[in-house]
Amino acid sequence: MKKILSASLLAASLALAGSAQAATTLLNVSYDVMRDFYKDYNAAFQKHWEAEHPDEKLTLQMSFGGSSKQARSVIDGLPADVITMNMATDINALVDNGKLVPDNWVTRLPNNSAPFTSATVFIVRKGNPKALKDWPDLLKDGVQVIVPNPKTSGNGRYTYLSAWGYVLKNGGDEEKAKTFVGKLFKQAPVLDTGGRAATTTFMTNQIGDVLVTFENEAEMIAREFGRDQFEVVYPSVSAEAEPPVSVVDKVVEKKGTRTAAEDYLKYLWSPEGQEIAANNYLRPRDPKVLAKYTDRFPKVDFLSVEKTFGDWRTVQKTHFNDGGVFDQIYSGQ
Repeated sequence: MKKILSASLLAASLALAGSAQAATTLLNVSYDVMRDFYKDYNAAFQKHWEAEHPDEKLTLQMSFGGSSKQARSVIDGLPADVITMNMATDINALVDNGKLVPDNWVTRLPNNSAPFTSATVFIVRKGNPKALKDWPDLLKDGVQVIVPNPKTSGNGRYTYLSAWGYVLKNGGDEEKAKTFVGKLFKQAPVLDTGGRAATTTFMTNQIGDVLVTFENEAEMIAREFGRDQFEVVYPSVSAEAEPPVSVVDKVVEKKGTRTAAEDYLKYLWSPEGQEIAANNYLRPRDPKVLAKYTDRFPKVDFLSVEKTFGDWRTVQKTHFNDGGVFDQIYSGQ
């Protein structure tokens, strides 16, 4: 009797172990203007995964916030299986702090591991009462610019680099660019930590004359607040945002989730993943998908960050690290 009972208990414990094994949980740590995209994408991927792995249940968890703050959370121990940021700087930080991802992370997926791109736009009040058309207009007396902090937000960094690039493209030198960008950020009554918080400041709290953000955030604002509440202006120069993604190797090795995490990211390049991107106003990499949506993606004179400013490590060290150019111009040194 005792032997039969022991065998039954063993069988039950093995069954429990099997069911635990067949459940996978992935945590995607992302930046805060991607909530709507990943809501749609996660539902599609879950369906795809469970069709391919009928015996394995998948749970997808999300964490959102200012991109650099999110990267810091992962460095400090938040167990992200994947990290989906809006610039390479924040994934490089995981290389530099604890080797959470390898040096070559950017080459592991197509397009430098960035499945789509985005442009920087101006969101202005209905009727554009301050006639804000291009970067110099944001420096006019009395114009309040809502933009997140470049120290904590990739959104803020792309604004900074786009404005700097505008000056260089129009014949200015580094000193003129420094003065121009310094004045731009002095026009900001508040520096929120991330793009979604800046949207709340502008739309909900009704502070400021212009919100500088990604074009996909403009669509999210339209869905939430109504299209009659604002207008979208495309400035003459925009740094091309290339939001990269990576598996967090140290976490997936510990949790045994590498296969699911890699599949989750690769599916971003699938036709369905690219369609979901386009439907959320992110510019797909797939030329066939992009060609279907020319109505929502105006032609933009994109500025390549790396060709203009150097590699992302240099950009981060020069401009956004403590004591860098942003600190100097913002504190008026």
